[in-house]
Amino acid sequence: MTLPLITQDVIALAPGDELILRCRTWDDYENLLNRRQDKAGLKIRYSTTTQEIRIMSPLPGHGKNVDILADLVKALLRYQGQDWEAFTPITLKLTNQQGAEPDYCFYIQNRQCILGKERLDFEIDPPPDLVIEVDLTSTTKSEDYQAIAPGELWIYRRNNLLIYHFDEQQYQESQTSDNFPDFDVKKLIPQYVERSWQVGSSVAVREFEKFLQK
Repeated sequence: MTLPLITQDVIALAPGDELILRCRTWDDYENLLNRRQDKAGLKIRYSTTTQEIRIMSPLPGHGKNVDILADLVKALLRYQGQDWEAFTPITLKLTNQQGAEPDYCFYIQNRQCILGKERLDFEIDPPPDLVIEVDLTSTTKSEDYQAIAPGELWIYRRNNLLIYHFDEQQYQESQTSDNFPDFDVKKLIPQYVERSWQVGSSVAVREFEKFLQK
């Protein structure tokens, strides 16, 4: 077994590992982001509320689920005739409050606000309209995005889609999506994510697009 390793020059975790560093500051978090360098696969999250830094190294299956989830969202957006801007990987930071790295995020209603920007400043820029997290070996809580406050948060966990809406103060779990109110995404998304494991991602997306056209 390879143990997690953090030194001045190295951050090394085996796939599936999660490391929690307690009693840490915002400067500690920024320092780790800088030292990560080319280890883009590592996800680093921080909250001043808990004073914890969480470092995660996803498993390969995690990336497949992220990819198909994003493709299904894009299919829904195309069907609705909506434009979007999508980001992955991305670090969402609100200075001295919270830092998170979602698996995927979408600007839909606020798309025009961030067009042409290479870097986003959440002191002035709006948060994403939709953030997606896939939990395979780690657990995401809605509180992990409380300060950043994207309008809608999806957490895909154990073939189940959890949907949260931000009500200007905190997240509330919901059975429906504000971005896709005409579809039962809690049922459809898991169905086609699992279908992608059976027939492949591209086939599952084509089947989903045919379903939308019915």
